[in-house]
Amino acid sequence: MKTNKTDKNILVKGVKVIGISAGCMFLGPTLIYIALTNKEKPLYIPILIIAIIVCVLAIFFAFKGINTILDSMFKKKNY
Repeated sequence: MKTNKTDKNILVKGVKVIGISAGCMFLGPTLIYIALTNKEKPLYIPILIIAIIVCVLAIFFAFKGINTILDSMFKKKNY
């Protein structure tokens, strides 16, 4: 009986993607706070748009990273 082993290379890629997601999770809300506390500044709208994009990227990278990590553990490999 074959047992599935974790593919270390794919696992490392997934952890790197989760790290990018964690960075975006801190950067996005920080930028939203900066944008909303400076409504009278001329860069209010561009900073807010960038902040929303970073928050969406954080969610995307989190799902992609979790999917990659799960693929490294449970996906069957054809040798």
